[in-house]
Amino acid sequence: MSDKQTTTTAMPTTYDPKASEAKWYEYWMRGDYFEAGKRPDAETFTIVIPPPNVTGMLHIGHALDFTLQDIMIRAKRMQGYDTLWLPGSDHAGIATQTKVEQKLREEGLSRYDLGREKFLEKVWEWKDLYAQTIHDQWAKMGFSLDYSRERFTLDEGLSKAVREVFVKLYDKGLIYRGKKIINWDPAARTALSDIEVEYKEVNGHLYHLQYPLKDGSGSLTVATTRPETMLGDTAVAVHPEDERYKHLIGKSLILPILGREIPIIGDEYVEKEFGSGAVKITPAHDPNDFEVGARHNLPQIVVMDESGVMNEEAGPYKGLDRAECRKAIVADLQEQGVCIRIEDHVHQVGHSERTGAVVEPYLSTQWFVSMKPLADRAIEAQRSGGGVQFVPDRFEKIYLNWIENVRDWCISRQLWWGHRIPAWYCDGCGAMHVAHEDVTSCDKCGSGSLRQDEDVLDTWFSSALWPFSTLGWPEETNDLKRFYPTDVLVTGYDIIYFWVARMIFTALEFTDQIPFKDVLMHGLVRDENGQKMSKSLGNGVDPLDVIEKYGADAMRFMLSTSSTPGQDLRFRWERVEQARNFANKIWNASRFALMNLEGVTAADIDITGKLGTADRWILHRLNETTREVTRLIDSYEFGETGRSLTNFIWDDLCDWYIEFAKLNLYGEDAEAKRATQSVLAYVLDRTQRLIHPFMPFISEEIWQHLPHEGESITLASWPVYDEALEAPDAVSEMELLMDTIRAVRNIRAEVNVPMSKKVELLIKPSSEAASAILSRNEEFVSRFCGTSKLAVSLELAAPDKAMTAVVTGAELYLPLAGLIDISQEIIRLEKEISHLTSEVERVEKKLANAGFVAKAPEKVIEEERAKMADYADKRAKVQARLAELRA
Repeated sequence: MSDKQTTTTAMPTTYDPKASEAKWYEYWMRGDYFEAGKRPDAETFTIVIPPPNVTGMLHIGHALDFTLQDIMIRAKRMQGYDTLWLPGSDHAGIATQTKVEQKLREEGLSRYDLGREKFLEKVWEWKDLYAQTIHDQWAKMGFSLDYSRERFTLDEGLSKAVREVFVKLYDKGLIYRGKKIINWDPAARTALSDIEVEYKEVNGHLYHLQYPLKDGSGSLTVATTRPETMLGDTAVAVHPEDERYKHLIGKSLILPILGREIPIIGDEYVEKEFGSGAVKITPAHDPNDFEVGARHNLPQIVVMDESGVMNEEAGPYKGLDRAECRKAIVADLQEQGVCIRIEDHVHQVGHSERTGAVVEPYLSTQWFVSMKPLADRAIEAQRSGGGVQFVPDRFEKIYLNWIENVRDWCISRQLWWGHRIPAWYCDGCGAMHVAHEDVTSCDKCGSGSLRQDEDVLDTWFSSALWPFSTLGWPEETNDLKRFYPTDVLVTGYDIIYFWVARMIFTALEFTDQIPFKDVLMHGLVRDENGQKMSKSLGNGVDPLDVIEKYGADAMRFMLSTSSTPGQDLRFRWERVEQARNFANKIWNASRFALMNLEGVTAADIDITGKLGTADRWILHRLNETTREVTRLIDSYEFGETGRSLTNFIWDDLCDWYIEFAKLNLYGEDAEAKRATQSVLAYVLDRTQRLIHPFMPFISEEIWQHLPHEGESITLASWPVYDEALEAPDAVSEMELLMDTIRAVRNIRAEVNVPMSKKVELLIKPSSEAASAILSRNEEFVSRFCGTSKLAVSLELAAPDKAMTAVVTGAELYLPLAGLIDISQEIIRLEKEISHLTSEVERVEKKLANAGFVAKAPEKVIEEERAKMADYADKRAKVQARLAELRA
């Protein structure tokens, strides 16, 4: 586009989002407007996108998350910052592998049929397909991402960072390999970390079992929700001070079914008052039992395999699925008289977040991160004031509570898709080698026969490095030095543990800095009934469906302005429609303006000359809105930003100023016309800039038709507050005029008098100042009130029969002759008195509240007193008018 454009191109009658969106995104891409690093002397502002999983399409939650980021990036770019919004995607180990394996099953294949290398080729094909889909969606939503810096968690550079972190943590003793009870997903056949387990309330049973003493002197009763695990029992524990049982400690029981002898042990883990006071100990299938077993050197017997099928240790139940085994063993225990009671029992059962399978506590050799040293540093940073600022701040307590009680993190996964653990085992001597590079020979025995660990790392291990690995760490790249730490992370509150905490741990450990200054936590996008969206419920919303129907700008504006930090929002189609209507309002107002700006260039725009009241008022309101919108975006209050923009654009600009401007635009005063053209062009230009971060497409389309300088609104300077534009006198004047016009229109509506019918209007100002305002603006008042006769006088005598309205600064009379029924007017005035009386009483009550008066600022108290005086004054005038009509 030219540097100085005049308004010679007519805008179409209606706005076509489809044509505009595709055109402008391509234009932005050609211009490289989103690429960082082009302002080397400017202050930076950086956001790294929370990388979506390459498992499918982006959902409406992604649309919200990314739109909020785009709003901030676009605003900061226009404010002159060197902005970087770095895109990327996550390989999503379990989720992606599960999807590909499901696809293979439909073809009658498994990953084992293909082998690791061929299977990974299939997963890369999947990744490439969905990465392109995500790209297409980003474009359709208008996101201003720097694609030149796009990253993927399995990129060569990020893989190098992962190995660097693994090896360094291992060398420091913070990564170790050990045998522990972990969460096992028998469907995916992999370990899970604690936070990948979702606990759901399940209606189950509590089984009471009797284990006989070996000496035949009696039995102990234990209770379990999982009778199939009794096959792995290696003890029964009682509290060492429990008078009922302490004489039995050291004796033996006979495990039913299998007949294995197991000891009775004393351990303070047991609660004497809970249940029977005797607890079965299954070290290989319960994390608490594992700890008890370790203290007492108990055997660890695993009774099922990695698919949840009972193994040879299960004796007669070998080969049965764990659920089938439960039914069979309960039947056998009942037949033997061992199961003495079964109770209904509601309890929390862990499910795999990815596959939905019931998670099995399972003894397994895995890799772990020792979290406490990392957590201690993060806690210290937060408590010393050098930590991350959470928005809303209540999430800081949630974050701290979790890291203060953090457990070691199981980071190994029994998958093929992901970062393979950089550990090699020597077949010659059994030595283990952990290294940055592939190990080909053993430095212990010299053997060349080494096997790399088959497992891969938890997806969140690589994601934890995202803010700095994406910028080139561990290399000291220019991007790392310039754009790190990042400024804000935008994410849902549901992954504060999965991701946010882990990024803070790793950043402090490896960069000695927090990874981002602020964390903006938003809620979930729920359906219109408040339910969480899910495929099973069929209540999800595809962002592309919304865009197809209403356009990207409408979707973006609805999502962003419906959001409150930390709170869920409900998706409502009618709100998208309202946003579309708002876009159309902007379009129609701009189209009207451009019809009256023919030939005006950017150089012609001058708002420093002689301006009318309406001109000065709209510049004042634009100035206020500019300050407020800037403050609200910086405060992450996007909902309030939307209200501020809507109030200004819809109410002030469209409903009032443009109507007032028509008098000068269509009038004979050439100087007034030029001044109004300048103000109209200036205000529309600045309005498009303010709305641009929310509605990038329509704002670019309109801005390109306006007289402007520059190639694209994306690089246009952000409006700034200008004290010279403050015009409180014009505001007071316009408020009187608008109140007067509203009052007359309300009376017309109330008595069903159309605007086409001229009316007589008599105005009695309450002061010389009000009289002067009304007198010099009679043309405005007459036009917008539709008068046949207009009289403004301080000496005006109220007519006997007239409709009456009282506004701040004047009394209005519309003579009734032939218009209305006097009895109906009396009823109306009575209602108005009732309303004003309730307002007076409300404020009186507020001012009579000692607590309010003691705490509220003096300015607020004075404002309340002024309100009460105003309401009382209006009531007195309406009462007087009512008395006249009744006389």
